[in-house]
Amino acid sequence: MPPDTDFNPSRDGALSGSASKGAVGPATSTVSLNVNGTTHQLTVDNRTTLLDALREHLQLTGTKKGCDHGQCGACTCSVNGQRINSCLSLAVMHDGDEVETIEGLGAPEALDPMQAAFVEHDGFQCGYCTPGQICSAKSVLEEIAAGIPSHVTADLTTRIEATEAEIRERMSGNICRCGAYANILAAITQVAEEQSEGART
Repeated sequence: MPPDTDFNPSRDGALSGSASKGAVGPATSTVSLNVNGTTHQLTVDNRTTLLDALREHLQLTGTKKGCDHGQCGACTCSVNGQRINSCLSLAVMHDGDEVETIEGLGAPEALDPMQAAFVEHDGFQCGYCTPGQICSAKSVLEEIAAGIPSHVTADLTTRIEATEAEIRERMSGNICRCGAYANILAAITQVAEEQSEGART
């Protein structure tokens, strides 16, 4: 018994006949993103990740694509005050959200304290992972200040300190293939100490 639709491959190997007539393009949506204080209206394929929206639609290439599987941290940015792996999150999920990328932290003439500390302590080599490291490091100190425990927090009844163990644990999702971990730790520790001193004065 013949099939209901004619499925006839042409000589070029392309499909011809009624089977190809109903083909439609990918679904798209309009999304509003507040990125680094500026609101952008984007029409994106529903499968577009936040990472690709930032890089390909807004040309904010500081947020890097590393593994594209949420395992290296190069794509870390902040959404509504919380760090995320932007390669794992669809842009359409963030309609109306506030996104902060490395471009929003400081300027060459006025670096963010964390950026300045990375420069001072040489917390990078090739620099590819550095934007994600810095965005994550800022969030780490905010998490500690907010009293959010980690897997290595020993006492949940006392104030959490930015110890070496806490920083290492909380930064473990950001991979540096160059191995600049000791200098990254030194940079974060310096900023933590500066913030602690500022809170006491």
